[in-house]
Amino acid sequence: MGMNDHALALDVGGTFTDVILVSNDGDLWTTKASSVPADPSRGFFDGVDKILGLSGVTADAITSLFHGSTVATNAILEGRGARTGMLVTDGFKYVLEIGRAEVPRRENLFAWVKPSRPVPPRLIVEVPERVLLDGTVERVMDEDACRVVARRLKALGVEAVAVVFLHSYANPTHERRAGDILREELPEAEISLSCDVLPVFREYERSMATALNAGVQPIVGRYIGRLRDGLAERALAAPFYVMKSNGGVFSPEQAERQSIQMALSGPAAGVRGASYVGALAGIEDIVTIDMGGTSTDVSLIRDGVPAVTKDGEIGPYPLSVPIIDIHTIGAGGGSIASVTEQGALIVGPRSAGADPGPACYGKGGEEPTVTDANLVLGRVPPHLLDGEMVLDPALAEAAIRRFVAEPLGIDVISAAEGILKIVNNNMVGALKVVSVEKGLDPRDFALCAFGGAGPMHGGELARQFGTRRLLIPCYPGILCALGLLATDLQYDFARTRIQRAPNYDLADMAATFQALERDAEAALDTEGVASERRRIGRSADLRYAKQGVEITVEIPGDGIDTGSVARLIEAFHDLHERLYTFADRDAPVEIVNLRISATGVMDKIDLPAIDTVPEGTPAAPSGRRRVHLEGAFAEVPIYRRENLKAGHAISGPAIVDQLDTTTVVLPGQTAITDAYGSLVITDTEA
Repeated sequence: MGMNDHALALDVGGTFTDVILVSNDGDLWTTKASSVPADPSRGFFDGVDKILGLSGVTADAITSLFHGSTVATNAILEGRGARTGMLVTDGFKYVLEIGRAEVPRRENLFAWVKPSRPVPPRLIVEVPERVLLDGTVERVMDEDACRVVARRLKALGVEAVAVVFLHSYANPTHERRAGDILREELPEAEISLSCDVLPVFREYERSMATALNAGVQPIVGRYIGRLRDGLAERALAAPFYVMKSNGGVFSPEQAERQSIQMALSGPAAGVRGASYVGALAGIEDIVTIDMGGTSTDVSLIRDGVPAVTKDGEIGPYPLSVPIIDIHTIGAGGGSIASVTEQGALIVGPRSAGADPGPACYGKGGEEPTVTDANLVLGRVPPHLLDGEMVLDPALAEAAIRRFVAEPLGIDVISAAEGILKIVNNNMVGALKVVSVEKGLDPRDFALCAFGGAGPMHGGELARQFGTRRLLIPCYPGILCALGLLATDLQYDFARTRIQRAPNYDLADMAATFQALERDAEAALDTEGVASERRRIGRSADLRYAKQGVEITVEIPGDGIDTGSVARLIEAFHDLHERLYTFADRDAPVEIVNLRISATGVMDKIDLPAIDTVPEGTPAAPSGRRRVHLEGAFAEVPIYRRENLKAGHAISGPAIVDQLDTTTVVLPGQTAITDAYGSLVITDTEA
């Protein structure tokens, strides 16, 4: 980067749009703008205008722009995708309706209702054609019939069409030809081919990914169009990148065609931010917890790399593209506490959201929330956003008394404690899903708590979960925006080529990898990535013969030969043993999917280091507050986060207030500020 270069990142969330601007000579500005769910581009440009005004930086000084967005996520979750039609192989009209036979694990067997599908059967048309598993054509596609059904879809007024033919990952010629015919007959519609979106086996998952991609493509396309127009008006001509669910970024042109890759854009940026701040603090193994107003996202980072899954989900639908493995639960600052008829206290998943919000906001919310409980116990200051927002403890107390304390016959303080215990317990359950349930020991990891509400609960969560260190980033509320500045370009390519033991076809595997590498190089060419900045990684999905699930194993080195395949299978046995406690080393192993990830390494802007004091110097408190910790009220010292310098130590009990969050340091815990302003909290006894 040249002198006076600036990188700008905006993360558009449900309530706030977080903005961060960093210059390469160490200046940093942050702000928040209100999101406008009806038109997210308005929140985006309010944020751009606000930060340029605040910093005095001109549009031409911005050399790169990064964006994380929930546009695709919300369109899918709220069922607001475009009207989508679908072309399938003759006989497969009900592929989406049939789906998978099982009821999802977390659902009640008797009350579960199958969610409505993104494309109803009346908009799914069949085409006479058939490709076999090995790619040979059994029945040549009937082009005239394809034209007839294309016209039928046009008459039905579809805005987007998904094409999913059987085994098209083995031979995509029919799908490509059908795409050409659709473009001639429906020039105004968006077309998605499964051989582009997800060329791997499992009909239902591939159909779902392609249908969702088609449905969000027009919405994402229009949104990116509005961003382009607004950036042009402001003469912001910097290269522009969009966050993907896999933790990398890609260009807006790719985002318009592969919109489904943006499904978890925002939460993925938060995990990327956590791995970046962790690396600055010298911590590589982290469990992240991002607690906002409505939900909490939990994820795992090992050796500095976020865990990625191909068995993710978005709402009720499977999402089989590579995404950062994020487990989401309905627990946030706005989660509502209530008492059931049986006299049990429950918290969430219902949320008061931003409007009307918790009772203490005084905006008409009557029911008690987690934020109200924190306020009654003195943990939240009575003024948020540095006094912009005044909270009313009396309203919080009245709500807790009416809905929790009186029905249970206990006092308000015990009720507030109970609310926090339950929400913390729910979150520890989520932390265990990504760690203990995968055979990992929490003691080997640090917990990174962020989001507006994460730092307030982090101390108690770390103790219950059993991790030895707690990391609170310098800007916990805007870590997602910071994460955007720490990403690389990233593309994933996969193809199903089933290889059954012991006759692995090495030549076929090598040829498939070469084809995938050509696709990867072409994508990096389009993005203009210099050859020395390219990184290509190879992996494969393996399973024991007759098994129903695969696990992904990395393939070291370049070539494919008997030695590398033997090492791959050995690594599969080892990983299977770690995940499931056993390995059958004599059983035949199938190689199912071959995968390539292509990375274009980008310039990173560094977080500025802060001023230092000798390590362990006690920080000076700015005041005191009555806070209820560990069963009793006490006058607890309050520290301002912006006054802390690197090396400052704080002994609990203490509270650290800042613009976008409050950190609770419990009795017996010590917090040390690191060189970049993060707090590293440890138990003094541990």
